[in-house]
Amino acid sequence: MADVKNRLEELTSKALEKDQGNGPGSDGSGKMGDLAVRLMSAVAMAVVAGIALWLGGWFWIAFIVVIACIVLWEWNNIVKEFGVTSTSEILWLFAGTVYVSAASLAMVQVRISYSALEVALVFIAPIIAVDVGAYFAGRTIGGPKIAPSISPSKTWAGLGGGAVAASIVALAIELTGFGPAASSQFRINGLLLAFAAGTLIAVIAQIGDFFESWMKRRAGVKDSSNLIPGHGGFFDRVDGFLSVFFVLFVVAVAPNLLG
Repeated sequence: MADVKNRLEELTSKALEKDQGNGPGSDGSGKMGDLAVRLMSAVAMAVVAGIALWLGGWFWIAFIVVIACIVLWEWNNIVKEFGVTSTSEILWLFAGTVYVSAASLAMVQVRISYSALEVALVFIAPIIAVDVGAYFAGRTIGGPKIAPSISPSKTWAGLGGGAVAASIVALAIELTGFGPAASSQFRINGLLLAFAAGTLIAVIAQIGDFFESWMKRRAGVKDSSNLIPGHGGFFDRVDGFLSVFFVLFVVAVAPNLLG
């Protein structure tokens, strides 16, 4: 009987390994399929966002409004899982409305003030560079986690890689004399400011990422929604953008509106 029991446990273990993609029956096709879905979704999002940005005007405004409404819907669904009182839930929903609306207004304002190419290279590219740099540095170097209880995959090496990548983009803009903040003359101060800007963008974007991760962990959910195949929800994809543009609204857009 003991032999039979051991044999059953062995067969069960192998079956579980195969189902999870760790056994001899796994050929990686599932992972390749997931990668293809993620890639197609990313391309589709980039194309739609690029067209809206290029057209500008009401097309860009409508695009931002739609994204903001979806993010707020996801925010509210996450908050409902907090298990807080009705008053606390209302306060969370109000905070989400202020946070997302402020960031959205900043996104609209930069497109009104600058060309599509300037917005893409100066305001959007550094934030994308943060994600790319953080991903590759984190995977390649690894090392200590920043806050494993909130986001187990985020490392200090990843943060450094994101800061370097964003700084490279900012430095390239400064050296080429392109963009609203670039100088046509070579100045060491300009290069230092560009590097500082890239580092600051990386830190702010990571804070936004951690904040959303903390919300999801508190709610006990993996993604903000399943609206984007292979990517989760819109909040998952724009968390860094929201934090950076929220800060931009506070330090630049709001003073101009009030002044």
